[in-house]
Amino acid sequence: MFFESKLFRLWLAIAMTAWASLFITFNDLKFLADHWFYPVIMVLGAFVAGVTPEGGGVVAFPVLNIFIGIERTIARDFSLMIQSIGMTSASIFILTHSSNNLRTYKPMLWLIPVAFIGFMLGMLILQSIPVVIIQALFLSLIATFAVIYYLSDHRGTEDTLKLTKRHDHAVTIVILLMGGMCASLFGTGADIILYTLLVTRFGMQEKIATHMSIMMMAAISILGFAYRHFVDGDLTQYQVQIWLCAFPVVLFMAPLGAYVLKMINREWMLKFIVVLNIGQMIYFNLYKPSLEKFIWSVIFTVVLSLIFYAVMRQLVNLRKQAAIEAGGLNVEVQK
Repeated sequence: MFFESKLFRLWLAIAMTAWASLFITFNDLKFLADHWFYPVIMVLGAFVAGVTPEGGGVVAFPVLNIFIGIERTIARDFSLMIQSIGMTSASIFILTHSSNNLRTYKPMLWLIPVAFIGFMLGMLILQSIPVVIIQALFLSLIATFAVIYYLSDHRGTEDTLKLTKRHDHAVTIVILLMGGMCASLFGTGADIILYTLLVTRFGMQEKIATHMSIMMMAAISILGFAYRHFVDGDLTQYQVQIWLCAFPVVLFMAPLGAYVLKMINREWMLKFIVVLNIGQMIYFNLYKPSLEKFIWSVIFTVVLSLIFYAVMRQLVNLRKQAAIEAGGLNVEVQK
């Protein structure tokens, strides 16, 4: 059942009490009525965050920044702030659910700090990149990954993260740093990058990799939220108010998505991701079209497609070779 865990129910009670106190202090019903689109956007965004390896920011960032025209930094910060509640709620639901083995998620204790270092590096060196390039890169990244992964023959089978091959740790660190840098630009992305790594190089099951990506983005969102407030000192009262508008929506919708993930067929989950991401890419290029948008979208889509295709093809070949070798070994044992 959705509320089977006492710890999860306790979290919901504490979070709702905190929200009510903050809303009374910093917000009001008139502001909520004037900014109704924030909670409405996060009904879908938070559900996506719980049911897929993509955070709520994958909906919030493009809708706010690209479609509504809200400043990129505000859209990014909103993604971080709202995921700090929604994806944390989904993570607590996952970790307290009786069917999940907590040891499976132990690697997160070192994966998260590495990704956060990438986030801090991104905040220091990447923020001057032109907005249209950031938008095109983000949408190309999520769309090409979803399509190539869905069309590939690979489906992971491992239920734990095993770093046994040469350079596994080095590759993981580099990829996580890149994921953290993505989060510094979009407010999301570290989860997608981690998911890609887990299901490709390490052949992990989609649902477990999704759980780990949710936990990654929850942690990076909390740490990124704190970084923006305590280090940069740039968060405004307006941002706190819009965060409070969507707070209760994501508190429940993200864990609901995680609950639904346990029951649905993974192929339907992947189809949903593909349609969502391609739709956003198409809308981006049709809404106020420009040659610059189109050129950057094509460049990023082609380059990322080639990269993801090469990775997936190599992975499938490696797994076929391993299966053949295992079959040969079994024959020798039988002899």
